[in-house]
Amino acid sequence: MTTTTETMAKIAPAQDAGAIAVPRLDQQLCFALYSASGLMTKLYRPLLEPLGLTYPQYLAMLALWQHSPSTIGELGAALGLDSATLTPLIKRMEAGGLVTRRRDHADERRVLVEPTAKGQALRAKMKDVQEGLGCAMPLDRAELKALHGTLTRLVAGLREATADQE
Repeated sequence: MTTTTETMAKIAPAQDAGAIAVPRLDQQLCFALYSASGLMTKLYRPLLEPLGLTYPQYLAMLALWQHSPSTIGELGAALGLDSATLTPLIKRMEAGGLVTRRRDHADERRVLVEPTAKGQALRAKMKDVQEGLGCAMPLDRAELKALHGTLTRLVAGLREATADQE
């Protein structure tokens, strides 16, 4: 018969008799997501480096190729970033000749961002990035598609749950 103490030890060993048991690190969904995110970024780094892009810049370019011009606010919403984080990123991309920023003539408060010719030219090289990444994936296409669907639903639910915190 398993005692309560033995059951708790499987969750997390307690150093002190009165310690509160918590799930182990490797049992935490948040840690699995955090680890996967870091490892994905690490996989992208050598594929993006020859293109002169960081991973956040790559994501910004993907969003801009999809919808351009975009306001800083629209781009931030697409990427899940606030303007305080996004503005320095866009400024670095502008300094690198990848994007332009300009005030919206219809509303001077809005800043529009769009890829330059150099930024658009990178789009043709994305197939190499995707192929390189695909070779490193330990899941088959069906598993990746299912995982993407699950994570997309998770993100939508988490955005809704945290909407009042913004």
